[in-house]
Amino acid sequence: MARTLILMRHGKSAYPEGVGDHERPLAPRGRREAGLAGDWLRATQPPIDAVRCSTATRTRQTLTATGVTAPVVFEPGIYEAAPETLIELVRLGDDDVTTLLMVGHAPGMPWTAWELASNRDAAPAVELSRKFPTSALAVLRFDRDWADVDPGTGELVHFHIPR
Repeated sequence: MARTLILMRHGKSAYPEGVGDHERPLAPRGRREAGLAGDWLRATQPPIDAVRCSTATRTRQTLTATGVTAPVVFEPGIYEAAPETLIELVRLGDDDVTTLLMVGHAPGMPWTAWELASNRDAAPAVELSRKFPTSALAVLRFDRDWADVDPGTGELVHFHIPR
């Protein structure tokens, strides 16, 4: 069964004085672009069955702004996670889930997309390697169960920057 993994970086955040990094909220631009990302997801991707989202305020607000209503697991381990940690979270995916959205941070999201992609010379990978800005989405397809996802086993089919 084909599986789709969508890795999304949180929207542009604000930097209010006295607010720690984990609690930083989205800036107005971040809300707008996350909303555009949600529109793109609904128009171009299979329905999202499940979401894994960082517990940081800006990632939670990003998810809300997308309008995605799939069941969510808030994962503290996504915050500041290395690709190995994020890939392990993907491997824990439920067999009934065919499309999984993960909302997190840089550098974890771009590095994980790069690690999972088998087609690093394709146009989406080249674009991703240049920059993975806020609200960007990397869409990877796998021909295996979540438990069998490893580096280099996915095809990066889209890289989208909502603007």
